[in-house]
Amino acid sequence: MAVTALDIAHPDVVPDCLRQLYGDDHVLAFDKPAGLLSVPGRGPDKQDSMATRARAQWPDARVVHRLDMATSGLMLLARGAEAQRVLGAAFEGRRVEKRYIAVVDGWPTEEAGEINLPLLVDWPERPRQKIDPVDGKPALTRWRVLRRETAADGAPVARLVLMPVTGRSHQLRVHLQAIGHPILGDPLYAPEPAQRRAPRLLLHAESLELPHPATGAPLRLHCPTPF
Repeated sequence: MAVTALDIAHPDVVPDCLRQLYGDDHVLAFDKPAGLLSVPGRGPDKQDSMATRARAQWPDARVVHRLDMATSGLMLLARGAEAQRVLGAAFEGRRVEKRYIAVVDGWPTEEAGEINLPLLVDWPERPRQKIDPVDGKPALTRWRVLRRETAADGAPVARLVLMPVTGRSHQLRVHLQAIGHPILGDPLYAPEPAQRRAPRLLLHAESLELPHPATGAPLRLHCPTPF
């Protein structure tokens, strides 16, 4: 299967609609499009965000976790302070199973593996992160090959499922770059040829499984990958 620009929505066009995947009195889940901030940034031109849009309809919506602006997919919000506290504790306690899909440059030699490399913000180049074995915070990513594919220019690319155990900023992007398989379309960490192979970062938050903040029952949420 060829991965081409024709198969991928361009991030310059961010849909105005809010695509809700799940909702009850305690939890909201949405499909965040690539190119939309998770939370408002600094300045009047950075106020449009997933959180802002949700709060316009649900004033009690509160942020639990974030996705990079360039990443699409499943984003969870809590309804009210207590649900936010419980969900935040679940993320911090690693009781949330996260699954991402990425298309990366090259074909890994193995079918699955782990990347255990500590991360630290690269202050002179922020928001970039870097591997730092001395001062970095622990970061662990598990991955598995779904398919080996060919890009439109004939280059080998691979579709991976990623299961981050920790949730560091840019973790998946830095980890994959560190093992020689940067994510296609990544403007921060991929070399120019890999950037050109996609019009957006090919990273998508596909699913979450976690205890419901009110009942403790397993809550399984899914967001289909658009590429």
